[in-house]
Amino acid sequence: MTSLQVLALLALYLSGRSVAFVPIGGEASTHVSITGTAVLQTVMETCRAVAEAAGHEFKPTGSSPEELVQACLGPTATGEVSGAKFHSALQSIYTQNGLVDRDFVNSAPHHFNSEAFLEGRRLITEGVVAIKANIRSENFQAARETLGRVLHTLQDFYSHSNWVELGYTEPYINLIRPDLPLDNLADVDTATCSDCASGTCPNPILPNILKEKKLTSGYMGIFSAAKPKGKCSHGGAGDLTATAVPRGGISKDERHSDNVALHTAAVNVATAASLQLLQDIRFAAGDDDFLRMMGIARSSVVCFVIDTTGSMKDDIAQARAVVYEIIDSKKGTQDEPSEYILVPFNDPRFGPMTKTTDAETMKREISKLTATGGGDEPEMCLSGLQLALTGAPDSSHIYVFTDATAKDIHLKDTIVALMRTTKSTVSFFMTTRSRRRRRSLRAASFEDYKDLALASGGQAIQVSKNQLPQATDIILDTSTSALVTILQRARNPGKQETFSFMLDESLKNITFYITGTSITFTLTNPAGVSQSHNEANGKLGTIQTVGNLRRIRLNADKHTGAWQININSNQPYTLKVTGQSTITFIYDFVESFKGPHPGYAVLSGRPQAGQPASLMLSIMGRKGPSSLSVGAVGLVTVSGPETASNGTATDMGNGDILVTVVAVPEGEFVISLKGTDKISKSEFQRQSTTQMSLSRVNIQAVVDSSVEPGKALEVPFSVRTQGPGGIYTITAKNDRDIPMTYPPSLTLTTGQYGNGTLTIKPAASIPSGTDVTVTLEAKSGGDSNYAVLKISVVTKITDFVPPLCQVVGVLADDCPHDVSQCGPFQWQFLANLTDGNGTGIEIIALQQGNGNLTYTSLSKPLVVANYTASCCSQIVEFTAVDKVGNVGKCYHSIERSAGPPALFLSLPLWLCLLVSPLLARP
Repeated sequence: MTSLQVLALLALYLSGRSVAFVPIGGEASTHVSITGTAVLQTVMETCRAVAEAAGHEFKPTGSSPEELVQACLGPTATGEVSGAKFHSALQSIYTQNGLVDRDFVNSAPHHFNSEAFLEGRRLITEGVVAIKANIRSENFQAARETLGRVLHTLQDFYSHSNWVELGYTEPYINLIRPDLPLDNLADVDTATCSDCASGTCPNPILPNILKEKKLTSGYMGIFSAAKPKGKCSHGGAGDLTATAVPRGGISKDERHSDNVALHTAAVNVATAASLQLLQDIRFAAGDDDFLRMMGIARSSVVCFVIDTTGSMKDDIAQARAVVYEIIDSKKGTQDEPSEYILVPFNDPRFGPMTKTTDAETMKREISKLTATGGGDEPEMCLSGLQLALTGAPDSSHIYVFTDATAKDIHLKDTIVALMRTTKSTVSFFMTTRSRRRRRSLRAASFEDYKDLALASGGQAIQVSKNQLPQATDIILDTSTSALVTILQRARNPGKQETFSFMLDESLKNITFYITGTSITFTLTNPAGVSQSHNEANGKLGTIQTVGNLRRIRLNADKHTGAWQININSNQPYTLKVTGQSTITFIYDFVESFKGPHPGYAVLSGRPQAGQPASLMLSIMGRKGPSSLSVGAVGLVTVSGPETASNGTATDMGNGDILVTVVAVPEGEFVISLKGTDKISKSEFQRQSTTQMSLSRVNIQAVVDSSVEPGKALEVPFSVRTQGPGGIYTITAKNDRDIPMTYPPSLTLTTGQYGNGTLTIKPAASIPSGTDVTVTLEAKSGGDSNYAVLKISVVTKITDFVPPLCQVVGVLADDCPHDVSQCGPFQWQFLANLTDGNGTGIEIIALQQGNGNLTYTSLSKPLVVANYTASCCSQIVEFTAVDKVGNVGKCYHSIERSAGPPALFLSLPLWLCLLVSPLLARP
């Protein structure tokens, strides 16, 4: 299948719903389809460029995003490839795009309503600056969230303004170029629309506005019908101004019989504009980091949080050995980690965090760790873990090594909130000390780690220091791609119980983990063959016992079907069954919102008690969602007594399922999914790892901008309770130790919101691109809820002018007119690149052409670029990116035409963009 065919099918995959500029959810979500089409095309082009640079073809085997990821990562690395991170990145962008209609419903600039063109453009350009700064700092989640919001505003310009009525079919490049003016805007006193009593007039724009090419947009009134005299309205049921003369509206959000052509034109140009913006970000970021932002990377991320106090010498040595083994044994496979993260902690210090994609860098950093200091238990374990949870990508596996209790146990609720938000899995390796210079470990302190491990779906492993090398096999197991959880249960107190589960044909490397003491068990396969706990090497698998951990690795022979494990212990224990498979799902708890464009918003905190729980699932199979048949979806408790509540599923298309669960289990629960793999015709089951619970408290906060270093940012928030009213304690923490102020408490009345403001002021010295994760919590008695906020620190940018290109010469006279004779001949292209009074050129990269591009030092004001290529490769295009991310292009073709050759040109790089069919001057 060619990549062009794949792109066409992907476009079809995203266009399965009716077309309207509305957010995610329901039967219409063209903001999603516009964004998805643009993102997938840009990803395809980037993957193709990366593949060609690596010397292999980009050839997806099918049209699903899973197959796109497989092809993008290349044919040389063996192993399972999951599309989960790519799906998660797409969903993050789509969700933030849709939330603009909830969080900024009455903000004219966010939608280019009410002729707020300058303000709307400022939102776009400031957002793009933040995205580029975040990518440079590898804060990809913050970049994705801002990208979704920026794309919504950009797309709304073409639906809410009269751009397509003026006859333009290409994007308005000035919207993403703040150095270019927004010309010919209709002023507030200029009438723009005629009256439309029926409300369905095809084009109510006044003839003189069309003739003079005046730019206007519809006024929108959520709470008031007032608008300036003679102005167009947005239109629709939610717009009160639509009933004020001139009546009607010019919105092209939805397709109706009277506006099909205009709506289609708006969709097309909004898609092209989204492509234009994404390409600008891609060229500024570079292909590799752009793909990482889009979640296209090997899914394994190795993150270590390590106690470096004096008694940890052996533990550090073992962690170092594990890292070396991961690097050496998994190199060149899909299980090779895409990123390495290291966070040391001591007392009172923790950090800094090291993040790298380079294995040798990780080796060097972990080799520097030494065990020093200490002498007084406990340590700053949770502070180090907080840093890891906010710095690692979502759904990471984090491994904590310590032999001490947590001094900063006050962070426990914050850690739980971060684990739930990021869906990361945390496992603790807790060792005892041979020299007890500090007081002995209290059993209660280990219970804190057990609680956190269970809440995240991880393990709490307690071993002696000399047993640690055997226990760390679990890290080798879980630092893999396409890891899925089949079953996880916990019992406290322990009891005899039989757990049943289904293993499907797609699963590989199936492993059981049982933690606890005084445990016996018997494992039985679908054929009735059994193996007991005292058979280290039995008919079903190999059992390894170390400390409180029993690890069972199934043999590689046939395993498909219904299995059972009977566990007997009067002590607390946990059971977890995992494997590798591309059949998986991602999810978010959601709530519906009303307004002109209703939809679904992802819940930041816990779902609300006293009402049904709603969640949006995206399912993934080996050949996309169409290769799966979904059966039961529901919520199930992990800790006994076991309770399961199946939900009502609504197919939203494209593998998205809206699930409503009326009877939500009490206590902590996870999501359970069962179905059939159509490829193998085997039944499967999957389970989420992170536990969730209900709350009667609701907390809402919205970050609507980045913050400058040294400046304060105010974040308003609201808290409501459906439980007893009274005083609720407010706490806020962030991972950068930045000063914050907020009310210590709010007095709430049942069912009513109480309001507060959090103010944060980062230091003037904090680097641009830093993202700050704030956890805001409201608590009273045993009930609480939280909101997790991402705030980007971005230095104010005044340089918006991209580098300039002056073509010095093109030497192509030797190239024959007959291309078939091109082999022995070469051509040359010379250009001078400058950044004027800007920040200076930082990167020059070849985008098209199979020749050799060289250039002089980038530290000089004038950079001389020299490109030579075979006459068979007739096009050259390269980009120059300055230090704040402004992108310019240089393009030249020696293809023979009837016109004179372009030998000596003096053009700004942005002008070269006009060669693209997606771009045009207004």
